[in-house]
Amino acid sequence: MKVTKDQINSFFNAESIAIAGVSRNEKKFGRMVFSELKKNGYQVIPVNPSTAEIDGQTCYSDIDNLPENIESLLIATPKNQTDEVLRKAINKGIKNIWVQQYSNTENTLKIAEEYDKEIIHKKCIFMFAEPVAGIHKFHKTLMKVFGKLPN
Repeated sequence: MKVTKDQINSFFNAESIAIAGVSRNEKKFGRMVFSELKKNGYQVIPVNPSTAEIDGQTCYSDIDNLPENIESLLIATPKNQTDEVLRKAINKGIKNIWVQQYSNTENTLKIAEEYDKEIIHKKCIFMFAEPVAGIHKFHKTLMKVFGKLPN
C-alpha cells in the first residue's frame, strides 16, 4: 500500500484532526504532535482514556466517543493499542487515517486491507505538517533528493 501526496493533503485539509495517544506528559510523542499542530493553527482533538482534558481542551476517552464529523485521525498510540484503535476508526467511518511511524504493527496493513481502507503509514507526521521545521525539514529535503517523497 503506497502512500500518496493526495492522501496526505486530504488528511491535513480536514476541518479537525483527532489524535489518539495524546499524553498528559509533554515529553511524549503524542503530546508533542498535539502541541505542535495546535501551535501551527490546526484544529486538534485529543484522545486519551486516562484524562478528561489536555491543555484545557476536552479529551475524548475513546474513538467511539469522538464527534461524528471527524475526518482525520492520527494514531500515535503504543503498538499494543494501535490495531484496536485502527479498527474502531475504520468502523466509525473516519475518512483519513494516519498510523504514525513506529506505532504500526505487523497486522496494521492487514487490517486496513481487510476493510479495503487506504491509510497513511510508516511516515512521520512532522515531515508533512506545515510548516516543516528543524530536523524534519532536513529529512524531508533528503527524501525529496532521493525520490522518496509520496507523489
